[in-house]
Amino acid sequence: MNYLKNTVVSAVALVMSSGSVLAADSDLVILDWAGYEDPNFFQQYVDKHGDVPTYSFFSDEEEAFQKIRAGFRADLGHPCSQSVIKWREAGIIEPIDTSRLSNWDKVIPNFKNMEGFNVDGKQWVVPIDWGATALTYRTDLVSGAEAATLQSFADPKFEGKVSLVDNVDDAYALGFLATGITDWNKATMEDLDKASAFLRDVHKNVRTYWQDGAEVRGLMSTGEIALSWSWNEVAVILEGEGVPVAMNRDTKEGSSTWVCGYTLMKDGTGSKDKAYDFLNAWLQESSAEYIVTEWGYGHSHGGVMDAIGEENGFGTLESYSQNTLWQAPVSPKMREAMIKEFELIKAGF
Repeated sequence: MNYLKNTVVSAVALVMSSGSVLAADSDLVILDWAGYEDPNFFQQYVDKHGDVPTYSFFSDEEEAFQKIRAGFRADLGHPCSQSVIKWREAGIIEPIDTSRLSNWDKVIPNFKNMEGFNVDGKQWVVPIDWGATALTYRTDLVSGAEAATLQSFADPKFEGKVSLVDNVDDAYALGFLATGITDWNKATMEDLDKASAFLRDVHKNVRTYWQDGAEVRGLMSTGEIALSWSWNEVAVILEGEGVPVAMNRDTKEGSSTWVCGYTLMKDGTGSKDKAYDFLNAWLQESSAEYIVTEWGYGHSHGGVMDAIGEENGFGTLESYSQNTLWQAPVSPKMREAMIKEFELIKAGF
């Protein structure tokens, strides 16, 4: 683990609040998750253009969606599998010309053809990254038995020592899993009520709802947070820095699996050529190797995953997503109810 490199990236991400802008090359504006501005992800682009893109950050896709609907213009967005259909149906993204992607043939076919990613022969997403949202804990503050169940998030013992990601999909992945639901497309409104009740119990213990990985890593490194519901990068980076932190994807109730990628935003005002240069940079072997080894995420590059995936905790997508809640599109009615309830929960209601 390159400690200095990750420390610099974390410091940048830490000062970026949700919705803020990190300005650089105005010819390419990217609406993205904080942390993905790390130039090691797209070094080929930097080498060619001598600068990094301009970034605007969001904490979940609903925030990004509403920002675009309100008139913000970006050239590329970074949604995940549960939101792509909504973005396409709303007319805020446009098809991708895969003939302009130099390593498109290296992308794992199952990713290309995920629900909503390819529709009627048109590609709407360049799949890039995948991973888990799971129980992450300080091994010196949480026992093995406590780390083996998601119920620990609601244990009064951890009052003020819990952090959840400020993301409606990840939050409800936790709520549904903890109440026995592993497929939220089969969940009823009664199931949603049970998941919401669990999240309200967890809220009593929540110190913060984190919006980027650097924030929760900082809190876990000091021991202020003992339990977090977080992504792969949190444990991988902290372990590399010598902090006693581990991620348990195999709790009694399981974990959640997600896949994300880049979309071409409709009505972007920047350079299409630079947008494709950026996508091509992300599809390079070096970028794939970096995200797997330094950040703990999977990549869509099949050759790289075959070569180093297993030694870094990844099997096939199918094996990785077994016994998990898969973050796939939900019905509009269910999603709107999730959004409304999560805002109430965070406000203490």
